[in-house]
Amino acid sequence: MNKVLLETLAAGTGLAALAHSATKTRPGTPARGDRGAPYEAVEACIQGEMRRLKIPGVSLAIVQGDQIVHRRGFGRARPGGEVPTPQTPFFIGSLTKSVTALAVMQLVEAGKVELDAPVQRYLTWFRVADPVASAGVTVRHLLNQTSGLPESAGELDEYDESHDAGERQARALVSLNLIHPPGSTVEYCNMNYVLLGLIVEAASSASYEDYIQQHILAPLGMDHTYTSRAAARENGLAMGHRYWFGFPVAQPDLPFPRGGIAAGQLISTTEDMAHWLIAHMNEGRYGDGRVLSAEGIEALHCGAVEYRKMGISAGKYAMGWLDTELGQTRIVWHTGTVPDFEGYMAILPEQKTGVVLLFNACHWWFNPVYIDLGMHVAALLAGEPHKPTAFGPLVPWMLRGQLLIPAFQVGDVVATMWLLRGGRRRDSAKDKGALAVLLPLVPNLLIALTLKSMLGRRRGYLKLYMPDYSWIATICGSFSLVWSFLRTALVLRALKGPSSR
Repeated sequence: MNKVLLETLAAGTGLAALAHSATKTRPGTPARGDRGAPYEAVEACIQGEMRRLKIPGVSLAIVQGDQIVHRRGFGRARPGGEVPTPQTPFFIGSLTKSVTALAVMQLVEAGKVELDAPVQRYLTWFRVADPVASAGVTVRHLLNQTSGLPESAGELDEYDESHDAGERQARALVSLNLIHPPGSTVEYCNMNYVLLGLIVEAASSASYEDYIQQHILAPLGMDHTYTSRAAARENGLAMGHRYWFGFPVAQPDLPFPRGGIAAGQLISTTEDMAHWLIAHMNEGRYGDGRVLSAEGIEALHCGAVEYRKMGISAGKYAMGWLDTELGQTRIVWHTGTVPDFEGYMAILPEQKTGVVLLFNACHWWFNPVYIDLGMHVAALLAGEPHKPTAFGPLVPWMLRGQLLIPAFQVGDVVATMWLLRGGRRRDSAKDKGALAVLLPLVPNLLIALTLKSMLGRRRGYLKLYMPDYSWIATICGSFSLVWSFLRTALVLRALKGPSSR
């Protein structure tokens, strides 16, 4: 979920107005439009990136005003299966956060929640290590990702499938220290939205699933959006894939984390998400349904505090959306990451143009690449130039490059045995002295250090989002740790041994 999501973001792309006339039909009905640019350019862009990144399947929808003006599926929804349709369900990851934020804002407008009230008003048991800080975290802080909770707080035991997992994870914050004063800094943390889901339940006296079904999904005609994997499977859920060394591998049985549903586990389709974008671009209305006031929608989109990661600005975090100025154009967008699916959505509020992309493969390192692809599509729609991120083309090769680590280890073992075999080679080791011990020890110890990440509390999270790295860190890290001592002992024995001269 993206946490993960948004760490290295493409911040140099923009959207502009899309001039496209649509046939006036009922909301959500695809308008015919023309098949010229930008749609052909958009499709070519997606197909090119699918080949480069080996993406199994993609579903696309473009909206303007109250119309779906273009939709298309690419690739396969599952190995050997059909092309994704606008009704094919995908996990949407942290695009879910915008749904949770709207649910909270509905309760604000109903007088059941106050944005600047402390979280403890609704969740009386909520505590972090500092009692003063506990009382200072408000509902608004959670929505804006400025509570001060560290990103790691949303990763621990994230894939607990039990019904009360969210509350148990939230109660476990009692020993955690905030890393920023509440309201001061954006720290993207899924736990913020887990807590908001619990507030929705407390304020509405209904389960999160029942609340959004009745108050959001039904009014917007989002009939193919699901809150459980089982229901989605019955209706054609796409097969997710995780990347191993740059190659997608089908993952049919990953667990469904009930506790994280409000932060990033809804399942939807590009058709339903197009309804969602239409409502956000039309003052909370889709057809005859209305889910929020115009003022409430604008509050959701209005950025509060700038979000920076590794010195890169992604704009200001709003409430389940990012609010960014690119040139003269305002773009409100978000991405969504789960281990085997990715999603991207963006709207131009002034031009009432939006796009949603759903992918059935993911990896932690691919998140910024997918964002860049989404921004590229949006730029094509706007007729704006796109400057791709410098690291984007490198990511698949970085994933494949991990295989050089075991190759290096095998080479090191062979070279060491060759060096130490026979008297003349022992003499060669003596001649090299400390270099024979220390020089190869450095890369081995660096590889061994990767094992540390798999011994900490994030190991389960890393296994889900970075399976190839987890394998390398566990197997190669363990081997390097043992081999560092064994090799040093062998070389030292050779240095002390008798010469064959």
